[in-house]
Amino acid sequence: MLKLTARQEQILNLIKDAIENTGFPPTRAEIATELGFRSANAAEEHLQALARKGAIEISPGTSRGIRLRENGITGHRQMALPHPALMQLSLPLVGRVAAGSPILAQEHIESNYNVDPALFSSKPDYLLKVRGMSMRDAGILDGDLLAVKKTDQARNGQIVVARMGDDVTVKRYRKTGTLIELIPENPDFNIIKVEQDDFALEGLAVGLLRSWH
Repeated sequence: MLKLTARQEQILNLIKDAIENTGFPPTRAEIATELGFRSANAAEEHLQALARKGAIEISPGTSRGIRLRENGITGHRQMALPHPALMQLSLPLVGRVAAGSPILAQEHIESNYNVDPALFSSKPDYLLKVRGMSMRDAGILDGDLLAVKKTDQARNGQIVVARMGDDVTVKRYRKTGTLIELIPENPDFNIIKVEQDDFALEGLAVGLLRSWH
């Protein structure tokens, strides 16, 4: 077991909760706001300390580049795992979706990817190719492959794949009464407001894959 300070434990739990609830780790600014720090720099110092202790890994250059390390503090270590090749998930990659047809219809599937299930906050059902930069500040970029878990339920604040009429979009979800707001993570884009009758939830974002070449 790693020896963490009370504040480090608090931040680690905040990271775990964010990943569990939204599929993505928090930004430094979100950690600072949640814990009452004066600036994101204070959050960064605690994250660096957690990284030095082996509790997390930090990827430079991205606001949500935080990953939990598999070790004693996570409480999820499994014994006698099968060979890694046997644990691969085969996920269909969904490209453009035709109007009015199911998102996983055969004509939408461009290919299949074998991926490590440990990459995701919960088991995804498919990958969706992201189009556009409306979720840039959540670390979701044009061309990324978003891992999606099929569901018709979401909590406020979660990143969802939604269908409105003929369009399928990735946004942050917020519902007030019968009004649903689909919130971008880029100030260049407007919030989309839609009534429940014109909206269908296709799934929750549970992770992201990116090609670097």
